[in-house]
Amino acid sequence: METAQRNVPTYLALSIFNLLCCCLPLGIAALIFSLRVENAAGTGDMERASQASRTARLLNIIGIVVGVIFLIIIIVVVVVGRTAK
Repeated sequence: METAQRNVPTYLALSIFNLLCCCLPLGIAALIFSLRVENAAGTGDMERASQASRTARLLNIIGIVVGVIFLIIIIVVVVVGRTAK
């Protein structure tokens, strides 16, 4: 059963990247759920660890998509602003 505890991904590195580079609020939430995965896996509660892992992954995906969309909007606004002068 020890190997099952280590197979639940935490997405900790992705959560930190999301926090710093993409979307701060969703990155914070994803980081919290990533830490919950480690905590739950450490106590042997694999159901709770698995649920927190799925939530962390979803929050990271949404955060990266929101960050990319926001970046595209900023680029478009800057380009349109320069051509309007």
